[in-house]
Amino acid sequence: MKAVRIVSGTGVPLKRNDVDTDQIIPAEWLKRVERTGFGAGLFSSWRESDPDFPLNDQSYAGASILVAGPNFGTGSSREHAVWALQDFGFQTVIAPSFADIFYGNCTKTGLLPVVLPGETVRELMKVDRATVDLELQIVEWDGGEASFEINPDTRWRLLEGLDEIALTLASQADIDRFEDRGGPAGSLTTSV
Repeated sequence: MKAVRIVSGTGVPLKRNDVDTDQIIPAEWLKRVERTGFGAGLFSSWRESDPDFPLNDQSYAGASILVAGPNFGTGSSREHAVWALQDFGFQTVIAPSFADIFYGNCTKTGLLPVVLPGETVRELMKVDRATVDLELQIVEWDGGEASFEINPDTRWRLLEGLDEIALTLASQADIDRFEDRGGPAGSLTTSV
């Protein structure tokens, strides 16, 4: 997983509440076996049916920040939704609230979810560019700044670029020692 420190770029305003994972990446995209190529399916139903949908606007090409309404990522636990956002180029999503499972999926794959008050999010939807600084835990834009909270362990993992596999591999020496002792069976004593 790529480390996340500072994300600076264009923000795409998604003025919709309760966006569920099926809207983020429709079910027909779940047949793919690799983790890449999902960007083409990101919000594909909305992009096809609404010519004015923000991602159809070329001025947002290359955007790295998605600014969304409350309860973003509700619905199923599909990781594909996070993969689609990342594959499209988003590095952070800012919203007043996220579905818990979606939030966790973001932090496990390096997509930074930032929770800010609704009023601040609405203000961010009006600006072209913003900077999200995970080290300082602030979001800055022309004319404004807001701080955000994040679990310290989650912040550390994102700053270091450590997913669950990397965390496990960091304990390789301990794992090897455990295995050398025979694993759980080698540490048990039996009496007759």
